[in-house]
Amino acid sequence: METFLQVLIDGMLSGMVYALVAAGLCLIWGVMDVINFAHGEYLMIAMYVSYWLGFLANVDPVVSIVASGAFIFILGALTYKLIIHYTIGKPPLAALLATFGLAMLLKNLCLNRFSPNFLILSDTWLGDKTFQLGNLIFPAPQLAAAILSLVVVGLVYAVISSTRFGWAVQATAMDRDAAELMGINTERVYILIFGIGGACVGIAGGIMPSYLSVHPEVGSLFGLIAFICVAMGGFGSIPGAFLAGILVGVVESVAGFYIAPVFKYIAVFGLYLAVVFLRPKGIFGW
Repeated sequence: METFLQVLIDGMLSGMVYALVAAGLCLIWGVMDVINFAHGEYLMIAMYVSYWLGFLANVDPVVSIVASGAFIFILGALTYKLIIHYTIGKPPLAALLATFGLAMLLKNLCLNRFSPNFLILSDTWLGDKTFQLGNLIFPAPQLAAAILSLVVVGLVYAVISSTRFGWAVQATAMDRDAAELMGINTERVYILIFGIGGACVGIAGGIMPSYLSVHPEVGSLFGLIAFICVAMGGFGSIPGAFLAGILVGVVESVAGFYIAPVFKYIAVFGLYLAVVFLRPKGIFGW
């Protein structure tokens, strides 16, 4: 029983990080109906920002999450202004292909500048520290990342559901033309949403070098899982993406431990297919 609880805890800790990555994609997808194919590469860039701040300036990832979040916020806003703005009103495939091109640019730029080598940040504050509750072990880096994810997702949801800006976002998502007639600057809403969505994945990527190595391909898997979480949770539903992220983390952990590590992603994709088969609009879709 203790082994099962440990596996469950490990899965939930991973799942909360998946949820934070998915929350940023969920915002962009839900409000703008745009598929940001470069979302995983945003995370990869954030991890490099955090890594190089730690390597060159000895800034721990716990602190550098501010810089990585701000950097990806700016990158997200620039992505909208320089790329997505020109695809609004055009077929959805236009934005998808544009962001796919951006993803390839970012990935190959990092390959060129930093090589495909795995980079590990040593001597971090959290390092190999653990907390123990009875016989259950909580790795400090993963626990900190999970708590940070819970806080950030909660703040984003509170802003979207309970503030004037959030109401403007909801109105823009429902009907952009009607929102503009009511005096809402929808262009500003789009810029901020792309920036906030980027900041979510930037914060997630900023904390990850505490326990994960950095390399140019690291964002691909997280980006794919974020798409799965958003689709499972229901397009535009932050609570749905959060719940889906935890489910994915738990299924991945249980399948990887009790069946085989190579089977864990098969189980995740199987869960995704089962959910969309039973409820095509997602858990909280409407």
